[in-house]
Amino acid sequence: MSLNAAQRRELLSHPLGWIACGFGSGLSPVAPGTAGSLAALLPWFALRELPLPWFVVALVAAFAIGVIACDWVVRTLKIADPGAVVWDEFVGQWIALAPLPFLSRDAWWILCGFILFRIFDIAKPWPVSWADRRIPGGLGVMLDDIFAGVYAALALLALQRLL
Repeated sequence: MSLNAAQRRELLSHPLGWIACGFGSGLSPVAPGTAGSLAALLPWFALRELPLPWFVVALVAAFAIGVIACDWVVRTLKIADPGAVVWDEFVGQWIALAPLPFLSRDAWWILCGFILFRIFDIAKPWPVSWADRRIPGGLGVMLDDIFAGVYAALALLALQRLL
C-alpha cells in the first residue's frame, strides 16, 4: 500500500518520520525496501570503520531509535508496517554487512551481502516471518529485519568459507 500525499507530508514533517522512512529513501515509488537497503550502504561505509565494540553500540542505538521512530509512524498512520518505513532495512542491512570489515572490502562481497539480506527480508524464513506477523508496533517492524540481517550475515560468512 503506497502512501498518499498527506501521509507522505506527515512523515516528512517530523524527525521520527524522517528517520523511519530512511531520510526519504522509503518514499521511492518502486521497491522502497530495496531503495532503503541501497541508501543504508552510504552510512555503512562510515560505520564499518568503527572498532567492533563501537559498531555494536551504533547498531544497538540505531535499533532503539528505529523502534521509537517506527512505532511513531505506525501510531500516526494507523498502518501496521507501512512500506515507506525502511529504517528497519537500514539496520538489517548493517547487520548483514557486519562481517565484511573482517573478511573483505571488495565490492563483490558488499553486493553479496546486499542480495542475501534482500532475499531473507523478502522470503521471511522463520523467525523472520514470526516477528513480522506476531510482534506489533515499532518493535515488530524492526525485529523481522534484524533476524533477516543475522541470517544474511551468517550466510555471507558461510559463503566466504566455501569460496
